[in-house]
Amino acid sequence: MTKNITTLLFDFDGTLLNTNELIIHTFSTVLEKHFPNSYEREDILQFIGPSLKQTFETIAPLRTEELIKEYRELNLALHDEMVSVYDGVEETLYLLKNRGLKMAIVSTKKRDTILHGLRLMGVSELFDTVISLDDVENPKPHPEPILKALKELSSSAAESLMIGDNSHDIEGGKNAGVRTAGVAWSAKGEDFLATFKPDYMLQHISDLLELVKEETA
Repeated sequence: MTKNITTLLFDFDGTLLNTNELIIHTFSTVLEKHFPNSYEREDILQFIGPSLKQTFETIAPLRTEELIKEYRELNLALHDEMVSVYDGVEETLYLLKNRGLKMAIVSTKKRDTILHGLRLMGVSELFDTVISLDDVENPKPHPEPILKALKELSSSAAESLMIGDNSHDIEGGKNAGVRTAGVAWSAKGEDFLATFKPDYMLQHISDLLELVKEETA
């Protein structure tokens, strides 16, 4: 028998906060400066999800740290004016918290940037823990970040759900033995995400309210 869902693990970028255009613009600016006319928007979409280290090591392994530094400085400068919250996110998160769900952020982003985004959204107090790039040796799709979150929440894999917009979230969830949910508003598209066979596909964040109710009925 499937255990009730008591624990929700959320990716951040592209799942709760719409940072897609910010990310694409930042990559485009940095890459155009160093590698003119080499990367189109479709090429850059593949960089959404992995950590910056994972991405820049594939592009220029000898210049990874330099490019990461440049990316982060520009991304931070543009952050607040280029991000937006997906429809219904704040309201749904508050409703889930009021139902007693444990909630965590599990992201490949640095902690300070995640915390800034959560403050911007006004939902910082809703999350029991935040697992960032700074907290692990191995980012998603390695199971380490998800398993670390479960340990901090005292939750089992069987009662937990990983929610995200990217293959790394789905694969990471499967690697950690938790159920997974893709989000149809992924920048890479629902069809792409469906190829990784998440257990659920959310058309809107509020779908979680019914999903949790069904699972706990």
